Amino acid sequence: MSHALLAALLVASSTATAQTPVPEGSPPAPAEAAPAAPTPPEESTPAAPAEAAPVAPAEAAPVMPLREAVSREDLEALKEELREEIRAEAAKQSIGATDEWAEEFPEEKRKLEVFTLDGYFRVRPTLFYKFDLGKAPGRELFPRSPRSPQENTQSFATMRVRLEPTFNISEQVALKMEVLGLDNFVMGAMPDTLLPGNTRNIFGIFSESQDPLSDALQDSIKLRRAYGEVKTPVGILRFGRMGSQWGLGMLRNDGTCFDCDFGDTVDRIQFVTNPFEGWYVTPMLDFNSEGVIDTRGTVGEPIDLTQADDAHSYVIAIARRDTDQVIRSKLENNQGVLQYGLHFTLRQQKWEYDGSTTNGQNTGFIPRDASLYVPDFWLRYEEKNWRLEFEFAAMLGRIGNRALDVGGINDPTLNQSLTVAQFGGVAQGELKLLDQKLSLNMELGFASGDKAYGFGNQPGRPGSGTNGQTAEGDFEGPQYACGTGGCTDNAIRNFRFNRDYRIDLILWRELLVGVTDAFYIRPSAKYSITEGFDIYGRLIYSQAIYAESTPSATSKALGLEVNVGVDYKTEDGFIAGLAYGILFPMSGLQEAQVANRIDLDTPQTIRAWLGVQF
Repeated sequence: MSHALLAALLVASSTATAQTPVPEGSPPAPAEAAPAAPTPPEESTPAAPAEAAPVAPAEAAPVMPLREAVSREDLEALKEELREEIRAEAAKQSIGATDEWAEEFPEEKRKLEVFTLDGYFRVRPTLFYKFDLGKAPGRELFPRSPRSPQENTQSFATMRVRLEPTFNISEQVALKMEVLGLDNFVMGAMPDTLLPGNTRNIFGIFSESQDPLSDALQDSIKLRRAYGEVKTPVGILRFGRMGSQWGLGMLRNDGTCFDCDFGDTVDRIQFVTNPFEGWYVTPMLDFNSEGVIDTRGTVGEPIDLTQADDAHSYVIAIARRDTDQVIRSKLENNQGVLQYGLHFTLRQQKWEYDGSTTNGQNTGFIPRDASLYVPDFWLRYEEKNWRLEFEFAAMLGRIGNRALDVGGINDPTLNQSLTVAQFGGVAQGELKLLDQKLSLNMELGFASGDKAYGFGNQPGRPGSGTNGQTAEGDFEGPQYACGTGGCTDNAIRNFRFNRDYRIDLILWRELLVGVTDAFYIRPSAKYSITEGFDIYGRLIYSQAIYAESTPSATSKALGLEVNVGVDYKTEDGFIAGLAYGILFPMSGLQEAQVANRIDLDTPQTIRAWLGVQF
C-alpha cells in the first residue's frame, strides 16, 4: 500500500474519529512494555539469552472506500501500519540498508507470555530377574517376593507427570513451580476394591477402576517446588523452594532428567550476579532444618520456636561459563571452550531437637555442635569433536555429640564426637567420530570408603552387631563404631553420590542404591543411526575401596555389568526407549561365611519407557 494512500486514509479516518464521541470512562491505550533485562543463569547452568523472533512482513491491507464507514479497530491498524513503514524506511535510509534488510527488520518488542508450561509424562515398564542373587532369605540385597523365595521375576510399570509452570507477572517478575502427578505410581496398584467401605466388589478380579486411597491422594498431586524470580539491573533474585544442581550432578542433582526419580530440593534465597562477561557469582542461604515448629492449631501462623536448633547453609558458587549460543558458535568455528567453577558450602547446627517421647520424658535438645565444609570443583573443556569434564568434591567436618536422643547426651557410651572426611570425583572423556555420529566415552568414578562393615548408603539401618553396629557380612548400616569402651572408629569416611547420578541399570541403581565406597570404570559407545534415533552400549566394572564393606568382608570385586539400549525421540516431543542389563556378580557379593557361600545367580533387567516431553 502506498504512503500516499495510507496518508489519505489516515486523514479521512482522523476526521471520522473527531466526529465520533468517545464513551466516558473508556480505558486509555495500554502502555508499551519495557524491554526485558538480560537474564543471568541458574546456579549451575547459564541460560542462553532469548533471541527475538523475526516478524514476517505484513500483507497489504485491502483499500477501503472512503465513503464506507470505517471501524475504530481498522483505523488503529492502519495508523500502526503507517508508523511501521515510516520507521522501517527511516532506518533503511539512515544506515543505507538494502531492501532485504528492510524486510527482515525485527519487531522491537515481543508480547509477554503470561503463562508457559514445560515438563514431561512418562510410562516405564520394567522387568527384574533374579535380583536377590539367589541368596538365602534375610541376606538378599534386594526385596524378594513375599509369596515364595522361588519366584525370580518381578515385572511392573510406573508412571509420572512432571510439570514446570511459569507465571510471568511482568518482564522482570515471575513465579516458577514444579508439580509432580502420579509420581512413580505403580500401574494397577490402586484398584477400587481397596477403597474403605467398598461393598460393590469383594474380589480383586472384578476391579474396573483405579482410585487413589485417601492416604495416597495427597501424593497423587505434589507441589514440589515454588519460587519467585525478580530480575534487577545487577542480577537475579530467587527465593523459595527450588532444585539444586551443580556440575555433572554427582553430588547436587535437581532430578529434572527424563529418567530421574529423586532430585535435591532446597529452601533457598539466592542472588545471581554477572560482574564480568562469562563470570557468575551466586551467594545463597539454605534453610536445611528449622527444628521444633509450633503449628499453633487455629490460633495463628506456624512459628519456629528457637533458632538454636536450626541448620543453615551459607553457600557461594563462582563459575566461568559461556551461554549455549556462545558455545555453539565457538565449536562451529573450531575453537575450544573452557568452563569451570567452585561451589562451596558451610553448614552449621548447634542443637538438634529430639521430639520423641517415652513416658512423658526424653523430649528436649541434643547439643549437636556440628559443622560441615563442602567444596565442589567442576571443570569442562571441549572442542568440536572431543570433550573432557571433571568434578571433585569433599565433605569435611565434625559432629560434637552423636547421641540420637536426649537420654544419651550425658552418657559417655553414647555422646562421643565423630569426624567427617569424605571425597569423591568423576572424570569423563568423549571422542566424536564419523561426522559426530559415533561417540566413544570413558568415565572413571571414585567415592571414598570406610573400613566399617557395610557400604553406608543407609546408615540409619541397624547392623546385626551389638547396639545396632554393623558386623561382618552386613552390606548396610552406620559407618562408625562406638560403645562402652569408647569409639574404635569415630570417623565417617564414605562419600555418597547423588541417587540420580546413575551409571548402570542394576548394581548401583537398584541393589546398592547409589555409588559409595567404590571406584568404577565405564567405557561406552553411542551411534546415531539418524537424527533422534540412537543405539548405545556400556561396560561397567565396579570394585569396593575396602573389602570389609562388601557382603563377603574379604573381597573387593563387586561385578561386571553390561548395558545395551536404544533411544528414540521426535521433534514434537515423543520419547521411547528400550534397555537391557546383565550383571555378572563377583566374589565381593558372596556371603562372608564360607559354609554359606553358594554360586550367585546372574541378575538381568529389561527397561522400557514411553513419554511425551514439552
